[in-house]
Formats: sequence, C-alpha cells, structure tokens
Amino acid sequence: MSLRPMGLPPVPEQTVRVARAAFPQGSLAIRVRDRLGEVFTDEPFAEAFGVRGAPGLSPGMLSLVTVLQFAENLTDRQAAAMAIRAIDWKYALGLELTDTGFDHSVLPRFRARLVGNGMERVVFDRLLEYCVDAGLVAAGGKQRTDSTHVVSAVRDLNRLELAGESVRAALEALSVAAPDWLARAVDVPEFAHRYGPRVDSWKLPGSKVKRDQLSQVYGQDALRLCRAVWSPDAPAWLREIGAVDIMRQVLVQTYTVRTSSRGKEVVSKREADEDGVPPGHLRLASPYDTDARWSAKGDDLLWLGYKVHLTESCDNTPPEAEAEAEAEAEVRGRPNLITDVTTTLSTVPDVKATAPIQQQLADRGLPPAEHYLDSGYPSAELIETARSRGTVMVTPVLLDRSAQAKSHAGYDKSAFRIDWKARRVRCPQGNTSTGWHPVRQRERDAIVVEFAKTDCQACPVRPECTSARRGNRMLTLYPEHLHTVLAAARAEQKTKTWKDKYALRAGVEGTINRATRGRTIRVNTPSGGSMLKV
Repeated sequence: MSLRPMGLPPVPEQTVRVARAAFPQGSLAIRVRDRLGEVFTDEPFAEAFGVRGAPGLSPGMLSLVTVLQFAENLTDRQAAAMAIRAIDWKYALGLELTDTGFDHSVLPRFRARLVGNGMERVVFDRLLEYCVDAGLVAAGGKQRTDSTHVVSAVRDLNRLELAGESVRAALEALSVAAPDWLARAVDVPEFAHRYGPRVDSWKLPGSKVKRDQLSQVYGQDALRLCRAVWSPDAPAWLREIGAVDIMRQVLVQTYTVRTSSRGKEVVSKREADEDGVPPGHLRLASPYDTDARWSAKGDDLLWLGYKVHLTESCDNTPPEAEAEAEAEAEVRGRPNLITDVTTTLSTVPDVKATAPIQQQLADRGLPPAEHYLDSGYPSAELIETARSRGTVMVTPVLLDRSAQAKSHAGYDKSAFRIDWKARRVRCPQGNTSTGWHPVRQRERDAIVVEFAKTDCQACPVRPECTSARRGNRMLTLYPEHLHTVLAAARAEQKTKTWKDKYALRAGVEGTINRATRGRTIRVNTPSGGSMLKV
C-alpha cells in the first residue's frame, strides 16, 4: 500500500446540496468538516506508508472516520456503514452520494499501523495546534489534571488459567512459525488435547487437589517447551517469538523448579510467603496484553489495565460557575479544552506522571501558570522544579504522616526547631540533637536527625514524643530548600483563600465523567484488534 498525499477531497456539489437540505441546523460531522477539515491531512502520516504499490485510502479521511466513530461510540462495522448511508458523514468525508465506502476491516488495520509507527497522537496534536492558532488555548493561564482507571479488554485470568493460556499461546505461535520443528519437539496429539480450547473456556476442577495437579502439568509443559526452544539444536530465532518469551516469564513468576531428596525434578507453584512472587509492576497478567497490570485504589476499586491522565485548560471557569461553564463557552470564546492525554501502567503512582505531563505541555508551548492537581501528584521536588519553570502547582501536599501528627497528640516535626547552619535540631524540651546524617532514601536526598538515648530516656514526656524500641527520637528531614518549600505549602493549604482557589480543580472530575460515562475511552492493545475500555 502506498500513499499519495491529498487530504480530504472537496465536497461534491450534489452532496453539499443534499446535506444542507437534510441538516439545515448542521450536525456534528458537518461542523467538524466545516471548522476542522484542515486538521485531517495526509502529510503527517507519510512515514507510516510506502511510496510504491497500490494507492491506499487517505489516512486523513480514515483519521476523521475514527474521530467520528469514537465521538458517536460506534463499532467498526457501524462506522463503515455510516460512511455509506449517512449523508452528513459523506459530506464530512467529501464523498459522492453514490460512493460505496470501504470495508470495516480497514479501520482496525489503520489503527494498528498508527500504533506500530508511534502516530496515535498525530490528530490530537494537530487539533491542539489548530486551537492554539485560533486563540482557544495559550501558554500561561490555568490547567488541571486528574486520572482514572482504564480496564484492558482481555479476560481476567487467575494464576492457574494464566499458566495454561500462556502455554497455549506459545504453542499456537510455534505451530504457525515452525510446525515441523514443533512436531519433532513435543507430542502434538497430547498437547493438542490439553491446549486445543482456550483455558478459560471450560470450568476448572472444583477440587483443590485436582487444581494443584493441573497446575503442575501446566508448569511441566511450559518447562519442557522452554527447554526444547532453548536447546542447542533448536533454531535461535524461535526464542525471539513474543508468545514464547511470555511463556518463559510466566513460568518463572508462577513456578519453582527443585530437586527432591530422591533426585527427582519437582515443578511446583510459587507460594508468596515462602518463595516470593514478582512485584505488581513487573508481574504479567495476560499473555495477550503484556502491559496490563493489576492495580487497586482504595477498598472498592480493583482493575486490570492502565491509567489515563487528562489535562484540560480552565481559565474561564470560576469555581462557583462550573455548571454554567459549558453552556457559556462559545459566548466567552475560550472553552475548556483537553491539552494532554497521558497513559501509564496501572501500577505507576500519579506522582510519577507529574513531570512527564508538565514536560509535554511545555514541549507544545502550553505550560500553565497555575497547575491544579490532587494530592497524589505533588512532591517537594516537583513543586520546586515547576516553580523554577514558571508554573505554580496548586495542590494539597501530603501532611506529616508520623504517629504523633496523625493522632494530633504529642510532638510532630513542626514542634522541633531546626538550625540548618549549625546542623542541629532542638526538641520542645530543650534537648539538642547529637546526630545529623545526610543519606539517600528511595532515590532521594534526606537527613536523619538523632537525639541522645540518655536525653530521651530521662525525658518526662518521652511517651508523647516517641515509642521507638531504641528509646530515642529520630527525625527524617528533606534538605533545607525542599523542607522550606514543603512547610510553606502545608501552611498555605490551611488558609481559606487557598481552599477557595483550589475548588477550581474539582471541575476536571466532570470532564472525566463525560469521558467515561457519556462516551467510552478506548485504546488499542497489542492483542490485535482488542480495545481498552473504561
């Protein structure tokens, strides 16, 4: 398939007349074509297509179809049908009324081509450029960010099902890539009987003993297949097959291989307490979507998938007028617009997404003057770095989480007086610290301050200060410049002025609600046509 850059063709005269007569007030598709037609051009997609071969469909047109498809929450078949029978869609795509459209299979192949070439953000970036040129969004001003969960469109598999399905997926891949080698390496009829149907398509044994036996069989089969693939006689390229490597990883994370006292090799399922299991951010959960991870938020939300962060401008949305914001957007001329969409693994905490989001906004020339976020996004380092770049993070920082602070009794960190020049700390009872130790904790600089055991053990209020077994109080502090930033932020967020200002952040919840309730957020997964769905 080759590309002949043309963009959207002009709308035929007959299509214009019929569409205007059928939709005198216009429609979404007609308004998109009239106002945003220049966004959907072919040139940005040129690298994803060749220059030789039969001309393919215009990627600009297909990207417009994709936008309309998701805006109206249509399947691929429904979107292809709309391009045939809907007059306003024919107007948007510049088609004759007699045009027979295209097959629905074109759409998933087009999305796969975009993802494979890293072009999934092309239309979004072009639309944002258009909005910047039109004066609808600009650098400075106010923007707000929040995240929501995205559920991967793969089956939820328990550890037993995952082990069996990973073997089945590897066998399917090998049967296509190297059928002759596979016939020599394994007992094909035996494996075909065991792994013919999907593992989750039949009911697992109800008995724990039988489930354990089945789990051992899956582990033995996986180990046998891995040894065959990694044997010196096997072609080296077999090890590069994705499904085979996934099976190997699942084998390692699910099983242990030991030698019994009788010298027999034993394959057994890992027990978390005894053998350990990989941490959640590394543990595979599906052989078909290797990026999907199990994650939890609070006591009620557990999901397998991803996390998406939405950032939107909010310059003209006073906190007390959020409900009227959308209705008055066109009158004011500055609607709230999404300026960034960032997808991460579900196990990545929000604080890890803050810097990338702010960098992406800066790269687009849209750094905010004020960035509104919830308490999951800030840290002292991020607040200081953003401020040095001209962005004030309006966000509640985490308060002191010591036992004394949480119980509102005793002496928390704020009760101690720090002399940064002398590198000493004085406690509320007048005792001076005896140790000042710069350290690295969790890849961050910190200072551990220690008081003498003799002072603490003789202190009459020691139970209100520390319950440490060592008997003396210890403090962990940020370096001076970060400690000052954190202390100032904590003091500011207690004021009514700050609380009234921070109310603006709540508006992003409505944007996320519209994205997840009114429409569906979907993202392609590596499983070939599967989708991620909120």
